[in-house]
Amino acid sequence: MGKLEDIFEIVDEEDRVIGRAPRSRCHGDPSLVHRVAHVLVFNRSGSLLLQKRSLTKDVQPGRWDTSVGGHLDPGESYLQAARREMTEELGIEGVALTFLYYSKVRNDFESENVATYLALFEGPIRHAASEIDEVRFWSADEIAADLGTGMFTPNFEQEWAMFLEWSQRYPARKGSGLGLCAGERFPDLFRELGEADE
Repeated sequence: MGKLEDIFEIVDEEDRVIGRAPRSRCHGDPSLVHRVAHVLVFNRSGSLLLQKRSLTKDVQPGRWDTSVGGHLDPGESYLQAARREMTEELGIEGVALTFLYYSKVRNDFESENVATYLALFEGPIRHAASEIDEVRFWSADEIAADLGTGMFTPNFEQEWAMFLEWSQRYPARKGSGLGLCAGERFPDLFRELGEADE
């Protein structure tokens, strides 16, 4: 017996649930807006973990993508999905997640409402080999050098641009490195990111 197809909640432009549809209908029909959670996983040197999508993936196979990305299960919150996907894709558990921003992806293939979170992680990564061919940390300069070459997914390139814009609004103290925040207080991430994540 084959694996059951994933079912996504369909939402309106205000992110209110208006129905459900199988994955195969959502991918290919941009009128079916569905929800996705992303996590940007940084290390203490300010490099961003990216995953290389498996060549067997139905969307953007073989391209480098956001650290963590996955669709919400029916009834699941963005934060719950971010935690679950981080565990399923990278084997990372119990790490604080900081909400960054909401965004919308609209193209000829699909329409997604996205919530992006940030995590700081230095431990071992056990990626899901069925979905991910490789993971590695990239510096901002390395990412900049390969933008527009087809190495990254278009969605990651959009995500990176949004993150850079966000980080310019909340800069770090002079000389403290990459400007990231935790929660509502916006301290430098490198001071501490171990507090409650909600």
